[in-house]
Amino acid sequence: MGKSSTAVNLALALAAEGAKVGILDADIYGPSIPTMLGAENQRPTSPDGTHMAPIMSHGLATNSIGYLVTDDNAMVWRGPMASKALMQMLQETLWPDLDYLVLDMPPGTGDIQLTLAQNIPVTGAVVVTTPQDIALIDAKKGIVMFEKVEVPVLGIVENMSMHICSNCGHHEPIFGTGGAQKLAEQYRTQLLGQMPLHISLREDLDRGTPTVISRPDSEFTAIYRELAGRVAAQLYWQGEVIPGEIAFRAV
Repeated sequence: MGKSSTAVNLALALAAEGAKVGILDADIYGPSIPTMLGAENQRPTSPDGTHMAPIMSHGLATNSIGYLVTDDNAMVWRGPMASKALMQMLQETLWPDLDYLVLDMPPGTGDIQLTLAQNIPVTGAVVVTTPQDIALIDAKKGIVMFEKVEVPVLGIVENMSMHICSNCGHHEPIFGTGGAQKLAEQYRTQLLGQMPLHISLREDLDRGTPTVISRPDSEFTAIYRELAGRVAAQLYWQGEVIPGEIAFRAV
């Protein structure tokens, strides 16, 4: 799906606009945020013996179970234990004053998603999908889940919407076209952005320097910054639409 790469670059794009941003890796079983931010060898400290200080990377305040375990260790935890670990990271991290806390969720609609939705006031969800039908089925389930737990769906991001050849620059929709747009229309939400598939995006993350940081003037960074602007606008205004005409009556 590319949810983690989207979460990281979205967080960095929000920070590039001047916001104070944190990111919490909620994917307990497959944490990838530390590697993507080049901080996989760092370990959190505890100033008071009770709380954890967040790991700062590229200007983001971060925390992840990946800082506490090595790549060789598998998190073989049942749902309740994983949910408890996530809530501890969320509540016992000494987060600075933040404008946004981005949560990188695991795939699916399991215990982690329900734990977060039921225990903290989640402002909104961004659903990340790829164009092929099987991915869109999962995205639909995610949207329905968020609706049931009353978390507003801000919109959909279509990742890998177009493959760009690194040799000749040819564009080809290898996973299909139009699926995310139809999904957005079906559930009356927005298609927030379409991210192409290009080797440089993967290479940047493997190096621990995401594209928004390593290629600030690239077309890919421009897409992420436009995405950040749309997400910020959605979060800024969630009230009723102001009518075009206001009727007055005598009292």
